[in-house]
Amino acid sequence: MFSGIVQSVGMVGEFVQQNEGAVLVVNTEEEFSGFEDGESIAVNGVCLTVVDSTQTTFKLDLSTETLNRTNFKNVKKGDKLNLERSLTPSTKISGHFVSGHIDRVGEIVEIEEKPGEVLFRFSHPEELSSFIMEKGSIALDGISLTVFDCKDSKFTVSIIPFTLEHTNLGARKIGDLINIECDMIGKYVFKACETLLQPGEKRPSLDFLHQQGFSR
Repeated sequence: MFSGIVQSVGMVGEFVQQNEGAVLVVNTEEEFSGFEDGESIAVNGVCLTVVDSTQTTFKLDLSTETLNRTNFKNVKKGDKLNLERSLTPSTKISGHFVSGHIDRVGEIVEIEEKPGEVLFRFSHPEELSSFIMEKGSIALDGISLTVFDCKDSKFTVSIIPFTLEHTNLGARKIGDLINIECDMIGKYVFKACETLLQPGEKRPSLDFLHQQGFSR
């Protein structure tokens, strides 16, 4: 479990495809070190397992499912990666609960620089529309963010200078793919409501959610 607060930005040191999977070696800063074999780390929002490490690197095995569902299929040496260690009982949670299980990949379609912020607009697969809602939480490449202007299978996030400097978003450009994990609580609520719907209904209406006590 993670919180979507990036702790360090690493770099792809090595990426080798093996059979249908791959091996990824991540170069890190010395202050983000001391890894244990079997430890879970969120890398661009993907929960992965450390299989080997040194003081400034760690090694990960990527499965076929991981490559198919994430932007790792396009990764190359030198790419920047958002890193976060898993939560502990004493960890302060400043973002939202993030599982590290990517739903789908989105694409940056617009970047607009404004005073004090940069607006990133993303496109996403239609099937995620039910889980991406105005002012809702989302994890993009493992960064906990709030979405707005959700329409036509697109949404926007506002990035402050601190986030731009301390994540890989500062190196992103239009056309780049990004890992999307929708808010897990929203997904569970939607699934619970879906099971209560009458046959033939596609999604919960606002009236239905009100009747079930999920909204006011």
